[in-house]
Amino acid sequence: MLIGGAEDKLKKRVILTRFLSLSGGADSHIAVISTASSLGDAATEFYRELFTQMGAGTVSGLRPVTREEANQEALVEVIDQATGVFLTGGNQLRLASVVGGTRLGAALLEAHQRGVVIAGTSAGASAVSTHMVAFGAAGASPKHRMVQISAGLGLLKGVVVDQHFEQRTRLGRLLTVVAQSPALIGLGLDEDTAAIIHSDETLEVIGRGSVTVIDGSVAQTDSYQTSGHKPMMVSGVVLHSIPSGYLFDLKSRSLVPSVGVPSPREAQMAEAARRQMERLARQIASERTASSHTENRKDKPSQSLPEASE
Repeated sequence: MLIGGAEDKLKKRVILTRFLSLSGGADSHIAVISTASSLGDAATEFYRELFTQMGAGTVSGLRPVTREEANQEALVEVIDQATGVFLTGGNQLRLASVVGGTRLGAALLEAHQRGVVIAGTSAGASAVSTHMVAFGAAGASPKHRMVQISAGLGLLKGVVVDQHFEQRTRLGRLLTVVAQSPALIGLGLDEDTAAIIHSDETLEVIGRGSVTVIDGSVAQTDSYQTSGHKPMMVSGVVLHSIPSGYLFDLKSRSLVPSVGVPSPREAQMAEAARRQMERLARQIASERTASSHTENRKDKPSQSLPEASE
């Protein structure tokens, strides 16, 4: 579950509610890993209080800041018991450098394989994949040396993730990555938006914004010839912008047909029409009842007094 950062924590909490539900709701055991955050234990406690308030069963906070700490057995035991793992935002390079290749990193891979929900927001989302955007420059145009790639935690293969995508103008650097590594699919996540990747490699979008999918499998580029920080030629990239309510197949790199699935607007209109029909049906039933009572009074034979005996 990849979250583009700045997820709603105060109002409808669509993304966090979905994470909690997938993790088991009231029976969940959520492990919050805040290694990426510069806020220290404050980030751990914030999410602990938030998930507890939302109804989580158990919330455990983990914050290893060295590789020695990430190799501790106690941390592995928490992940082994968890039904959901939440990676906070911050610095994805710190998270990958501390956790990647440790016992905690291995425990995350094993948890993912047995079906535990792994969610990452902002830096946590970038770190989930095998290839990770470590840092880079903003801008809409791809340029040589615009972005630095490093190894992530390795839970998600074949994709590279960037976050705060629209808000921080990161199209250029994601295009650069895909142009240089066309086997990878680029996923750009807007804020308060999540890409849920199911076991069949179907990507579901929820939240306020969109997920930009960049497919460079048939693109042409001069990325191997460009030097310095010059603009890069990238031609033939297939770009998809997927808002909430749609599905994308990462295997075929194509939109999943939404046959028979109403759009959010259509569903809202259908619900309004259903309520209107219910009100109309109640009115008709009420009128029939009133009419029936009136007719009964009109049709009922009057009882005549008995004749007086002579």
